[in-house]
Amino acid sequence: MGVRRLTPADKLYMTLNYSVLLLFCATALYPFIYFLALSFNDGYDAMKGGIYFFPRVFTLENYAKAFSNPLILNSFYISISRTLIVTVGSVFLTALLAYALSRKGLPGRKYIVFFFFFTTLFSGGLIPTFILYRQLHILDTFWVLVLPSLYSFFNAIIMKTFFDGIPEGLAESARIDGASELSVFARIVLPLSMPVLATIALFVGVGVWNDWFTGQFFIQNEKLQPAATFLNKMISEASFQSMTSSSGNSGSAIQNMTQSQMELRGVTPEALRMTFVIIITTPIICVYPFLQKYFVKGVLVGSLKE
Repeated sequence: MGVRRLTPADKLYMTLNYSVLLLFCATALYPFIYFLALSFNDGYDAMKGGIYFFPRVFTLENYAKAFSNPLILNSFYISISRTLIVTVGSVFLTALLAYALSRKGLPGRKYIVFFFFFTTLFSGGLIPTFILYRQLHILDTFWVLVLPSLYSFFNAIIMKTFFDGIPEGLAESARIDGASELSVFARIVLPLSMPVLATIALFVGVGVWNDWFTGQFFIQNEKLQPAATFLNKMISEASFQSMTSSSGNSGSAIQNMTQSQMELRGVTPEALRMTFVIIITTPIICVYPFLQKYFVKGVLVGSLKE
């Protein structure tokens, strides 16, 4: 059978389809390009406006200023450590929970699912959460960034649905050969579940990397605050003086520098904000392409199969 030739209607449809997709792509990509151009442009020149795609007065002083502060490097170390630990731990623990819930022979499975679902509908709020963390002695520690982020019932449901689609005959054959449930889980279920595992890893990793709330309200020690919290402080700075104050407060978000020095280097608070946005966004953009090939399949099969 030969290849069907495209009709004028098909060509029109493809043209409109690609045009709309390109428009959406440009709409999503342009803010990043705009921030990137401003981060590489002289801050005082950028205040004149007229920069859209490329820097007009190229400079690296914004990045030099950003990385000259030891707090930003430390915040990235905290964010990277937290993201790796939480992503690996959450995917593994969620997979264990989802596999258990997918076994039809699990005693009281319906009641367990109802318990997890019911408790997910309600939240105690900020104050009860703060009191709970204080009683657990994890306030102002690295563990407050890790332990509360390890569990997500939504992710467990996606995994469970995916596991339900794996033929039961594979597990039964392994059990007949003497395999334990843990062996079935590790040697059969996990290798067949790479799409949903990568999808959940992407969900968890991006969510944890962008989480500024935990570091803002549950950590006072700035050496333990993640990069997202640090960035949020930069964006919320109200004035130039609040970022360049030389009052001797070592906890200031930007390393102390006099206004004359900043002017000579062409660094402004707005330029620094753009720079921090690019710095914190780039790692996720670099990681996403490696997981993207699993993303669509994992979401569709994991959440829409039934």
